[in-house]
Amino acid sequence: MKGLVWFRRDLRLHDNPALSAACKECHEIVPLFVFDELLLRSHVFGSACVGFMLGCLKELRRSLAARGLALEWRIGEPIEAVMRAATECSADGVYWNRDYEPAGLERDRTVQLRLAQEGRTVRTFKDHVVFEAEEVRGLTGEPFQRYSAYRDRWWTRWRSAAPALLPIPVFEVTTSTTAAPDSPAWPTAADLGYEPATMWIEPGEQAARARLQWFLRGPVHEYVSGRNIPAIDGTSKLSPHLRFGTLSARTAIHAALNILSKGGRVSRPDVFTWMDELVWREFFQQVLTAFPRVAEGSYKTKPGLPLSRAAGPERDRLFAAWRQGRTGYPIVDAGMRQLNQTGWMHNRVRMMVASFLVKDLRIDWQSGERYFMQQLVDGDLAANNGNWQWCASTGTDAMQGYRIFNPKIQSEKFDRDGEYIRRYVPELAGVSTKWIHAPHLMPQDEQARIECRIGSEYPAPIVDHRQARQEYLDLGKQPVAS
Repeated sequence: MKGLVWFRRDLRLHDNPALSAACKECHEIVPLFVFDELLLRSHVFGSACVGFMLGCLKELRRSLAARGLALEWRIGEPIEAVMRAATECSADGVYWNRDYEPAGLERDRTVQLRLAQEGRTVRTFKDHVVFEAEEVRGLTGEPFQRYSAYRDRWWTRWRSAAPALLPIPVFEVTTSTTAAPDSPAWPTAADLGYEPATMWIEPGEQAARARLQWFLRGPVHEYVSGRNIPAIDGTSKLSPHLRFGTLSARTAIHAALNILSKGGRVSRPDVFTWMDELVWREFFQQVLTAFPRVAEGSYKTKPGLPLSRAAGPERDRLFAAWRQGRTGYPIVDAGMRQLNQTGWMHNRVRMMVASFLVKDLRIDWQSGERYFMQQLVDGDLAANNGNWQWCASTGTDAMQGYRIFNPKIQSEKFDRDGEYIRRYVPELAGVSTKWIHAPHLMPQDEQARIECRIGSEYPAPIVDHRQARQEYLDLGKQPVAS
């Protein structure tokens, strides 16, 4: 039997269900990756995301080549590309790990039907999540709409049916390293229509596994406090690897539990808090799967939720300042500049900048969601959408009121000495800690002394937070216009 293995968000050899099954069942394997031409042209994702993906593919190609397998590639419409590849290599079966995004589900249903019509076997597997949406349900079978209830059931499911990890499969198959006639040299970012990106994180499976071990040996044991300090390397930064599947969530959970089982310098609260972040990731995936409408709009409409600012020059000016990191609020600007420069932003700061856009500037959360997806190296529809809706008070969050972050208070609490701010807002490098969180309050003579004049070298606040907060709350008390 000859099998075509369609790699998507699973760019690794360890713990890869589709690849492992194909190696067991087939005497010959053809690995395939398809660049979605329409998706690339839409620029839903940015150069950082595409560059990281290409780096992961480069390592995957090397790993497969060392085992006698050539990773083929196509560019075009995915359904047609897979059908053509299956025909060209005379595949008896096609293997892939499942996708859960609305467009991905529709794509996979179509290609599965067409392959079956041609008499080819289709084998799909759970991989992107530990538990699929249908596996973690309420007592009556309904999807969970509150994280706390989902978390409890998720861990109950783990204790009763923890999935085992799969080793790198044994490639006892007849393979060919001869590329297909229409499979030229691998494309560069420029070939795909993107600018080359400088990676702050090393792509690929080996780097993912090394980063996981580094994190579990040290930072995880101070995670509860460390995850909130953007100036330190206190988080795992594994989200890009989970996004592209160079590391499975199963591997991460098993590794963390293994650390707990060894004893010694172990902090159970910290380790479990980190694992709960992985459960959050699955919760948002479950919400997207069960309620696909969230990909296009709000999960819920809270009574009295203020309308977003109307389109026009003022809205455009404020949105541009936010995107550029020129709001006059240092912690917000540092976060946006980190995003623009690196394709990543610290999670605590993500919440700050999202709250500022939606609550202070009253700009629709969908605009922020789209901009994040265009910039993030770890851009993931379910996680990005879920977090933006949480900040906008339109998601599954049970909070009754409005969550409005005060950027100055957040800055003072989580970047006390201004180290993170100075790193990404260099014009504030000479500002003393006394003024770093609100430099517009700095006396004129101090501004002149350090050559950082507010309104010139660094912008004055584009809105007054106290006033903007009150306006948001007041608007929320008004009836929604029909």
